[in-house]
Amino acid sequence: EGRPDALLGGDAEMTVTGGIGTEKLSDYSNTIEIKLVREGSNNKEHNLALQLGIDHYTSASSDNIDPATITSASYADTRIYPSVAYSVNNKKRRTTYGVSGYYSTESDYKSWGAGLSFAKTSKDKNRELSIKLQSFFDKSLIFRPIELRPFYDDYGTYKARASHSAALTFAQVVNPRLQVALLAEAVQQSGFLSTPFHRVFFTNHYVATEKAPETRLKLPVALRASYFAGNKLVIRPYYRYYTDNWGVKAHTAHLEAAFKCSPHVSLSPFYRYYVQTAASHFAPYGHHTPGTEWFTSDYDLSQFNSHYAGAGLRVVPPKGVLGLKSWNALELRYGHYRRSNGLQSHMFTVLTTFK
Repeated sequence: EGRPDALLGGDAEMTVTGGIGTEKLSDYSNTIEIKLVREGSNNKEHNLALQLGIDHYTSASSDNIDPATITSASYADTRIYPSVAYSVNNKKRRTTYGVSGYYSTESDYKSWGAGLSFAKTSKDKNRELSIKLQSFFDKSLIFRPIELRPFYDDYGTYKARASHSAALTFAQVVNPRLQVALLAEAVQQSGFLSTPFHRVFFTNHYVATEKAPETRLKLPVALRASYFAGNKLVIRPYYRYYTDNWGVKAHTAHLEAAFKCSPHVSLSPFYRYYVQTAASHFAPYGHHTPGTEWFTSDYDLSQFNSHYAGAGLRVVPPKGVLGLKSWNALELRYGHYRRSNGLQSHMFTVLTTFK
């Protein structure tokens, strides 16, 4: 959350040092998910999903919180985020109710979350309306750049942030070849929304840490479609418009095609274009005017465009991967990300399914 360009593999560019220096980042992310399904009485299906995620990263940017050290405590960190979701599908009434819980922890950050969901399917199963409500409550340990700590009295304390979202999805089967979905969401955040170790340099050479407004309202709207162009090709276009009260407006266009090379092998090339305007309180290194109420040099909030392209290869052997029947699917994905302000990243993903 917090980024309209929510793409994994890219860190905040040119931020910790106020717009100069390296932002080299390595991130290793692993997720394990277990799904349990049980048929109950009265045509009710019970689903339980357990998930455990572990990320480990090293960041040259974070290490510049204290440039005097070679590898400070901020250089590397590990995030652990378990979650649980339970839902009941009433096949007779065509309704699904769900509840979920989330937790995330790393050395300077804690987050708790909960969610409720509801979905209703039409009699002919060609339409579905779903609603999802979520709330997250975060606590961040405040780290200031070492040379600025004497000017703040909150170093080493925790500050809170709350995020609440409501998402609405309407899906429609238009004909045997075309399915579309309309997605709308509202996200409201309040509390400490700044990143305290991001330096900001002013025109008079004064230095402070980022200061962002304490409320933010995000409103994304999206349209997604799946078109079956024959027995071997599925085309999936996606468009998203985003706006918030910080002045950021963004457009996302994504196109993916899934081609069946054989009954058990499919290839999925994809391309994503993104463009956004800058937040009203953003300015590059050394361009902020003294006396400004809010200020940041976080290039995630700057004006830029980005390109993300790659492909995925999915294999579903009839006898299982490597002859193991319980290992029924393997997918390999690669993507290259490039921003107009210089940030580049590579993403490699391995997805496996066991049944």
